Formats: sequence, structure tokens, C-alpha cells
Amino acid sequence: MHRSDHIFSFDVYDSINELAPEDASLLIEAQKATRFAYAPYSRFRVAAVAKLSNNKIVTGTNQENVSFPAGICAERVLLSSVSSLFSDGIIETLAISYDNEQGESDHPISPCGICRQSLQEYEQRMKHPIRLILGGMKGRIFIISNSSSLLPLAFTSTELK
Repeated sequence: MHRSDHIFSFDVYDSINELAPEDASLLIEAQKATRFAYAPYSRFRVAAVAKLSNNKIVTGTNQENVSFPAGICAERVLLSSVSSLFSDGIIETLAISYDNEQGESDHPISPCGICRQSLQEYEQRMKHPIRLILGGMKGRIFIISNSSSLLPLAFTSTELK
């Protein structure tokens, strides 16, 4: 027996004012886009905004329905939009923000498990890392160089071969 470690590192910024202008702009777009989320049940609005390698900007928001918790997360709405609108779309950077109508939105949140799996697979398919910017409406911000870091020991298409 031996122990194996997975090391995960990311950058932490105290506020949006510390970000590079392009990163700050993308996070602001995600913060603004939370208003387009359809979240009447959880009242937890999430938006994901991506900058593609062709400089296009694509947005996705969470979409709930009456059979709550059924719905689709902002990250997967975004990935579906990119795949549909830009079949060869390479996501360079993805900013995720949220607005919790019942509480504070003052720290970064991370994608859920199914979104982590979806992001990992999109990275694998495109053969390109997706850089993540995670932040609320205010407060600290995390920048993660590659979304696959969020899912160590990922189940991938390799296992199906």
C-alpha cells in the first residue's frame, strides 16, 4: 500500500479590483447575467459567462422548473449553447457568479458535481483547459487554471474503451 496525493492550487483575490481588466469584465458580465436566471424555487441565481478563443462571449444561467429540483445549471446551459452555436468553440475562460436572494453572495462558489463532470469532458473533447473565475456579487474571487482540477479521479471516456 502507498498513499497518493492530489494537489490543487488556485489564486485568491480579495476583490474584483485586484483582477486583470479582462477578468474583471468577464466576472462583471456574469454578475449582471444572474438576473436572467429562472430560479423561482431556490431563489439562487447563477450565471456562467465564457470568452471563447474567437473572442465571442456566451452566457448561460440556471433554469429551474416546477418539479424542483429538476432543472439545469448555468454551466451546462453555457456548454450546450457553445456546442450548439460554435461547434468548434474553445472556451478560454469561464466566469461563474451567483446572487442568493435569501442570503449573502459574498464568496466564490464552485460548480456542482455534474457540472464538474461536464466541464471536464468539454476540456477533454476540445483538448484545451478551461480557466475558471469564481466569485459572488462581492468579496473574494478564485481563479483556477483548469476546470479539470475540480474533479480529481474523473470518470472519462477512456474508461469506456
